[in-house]
Amino acid sequence: MPRSADSPPVPPRGQRIRETIAQLRKRILAGEWPVGSRIPTEPQLVAALGVGRNTVREAVRALQHAGVLECRQGSGTYVVSTDELAPVVARRLTDDRMTEVIEVRRAFEVEAARLAALRRTPEDLAALDDALAAREAAWRGGRAEEFVEADLVLHRAVVAAAHNPMLAELYASVGTALRRSLAQAMGEALTPERHVDHSRMVEAIRAGDPERAAREAGAFLEPPAGA
Repeated sequence: MPRSADSPPVPPRGQRIRETIAQLRKRILAGEWPVGSRIPTEPQLVAALGVGRNTVREAVRALQHAGVLECRQGSGTYVVSTDELAPVVARRLTDDRMTEVIEVRRAFEVEAARLAALRRTPEDLAALDDALAAREAAWRGGRAEEFVEADLVLHRAVVAAAHNPMLAELYASVGTALRRSLAQAMGEALTPERHVDHSRMVEAIRAGDPERAAREAGAFLEPPAGA
């Protein structure tokens, strides 16, 4: 149907995409979709934002490239960063700072596991079970790159279960550093001596035992003796 003379002008497509990106960012920054949470489906976003499916798709894709969103096959699209700190961390990351990365990772993950044991919901436990199963499947398949991603998904699920948005945002900001440090530790091949069992950490969270959960989360990141 042709647009009537009284209808407001339709903005160019590029402008609509930029405005949609801005709306999505605003909702993420406002905490409507916290880091670690899944955003609404594409049809739901179309209805909520009042734009077309292609506009929503392009806006979501742009935020994926920016490191704000992450699409997980068969699960949905998740907020992984507010994009406030991630670029700064990425610029400062160099290979000779990997020891610092591990120390920061340990600080975040130990506290996240402790809080998760106190605050986890049934939905959190289901997400942890799914992530742990995917991690173990990737290990059994011998797929190093897939294993690295599955391991990070599990740890993000622990952080999400802590229900501390600021902790989740800070953890997401060092995502690139964590991925690189783990990829370096794993190498190109998965060998038995590199396997770390995370099932005890998940079980401690399930049992509501914060001290055991923290201990299990930190054990595999302890520095070598004499280091």
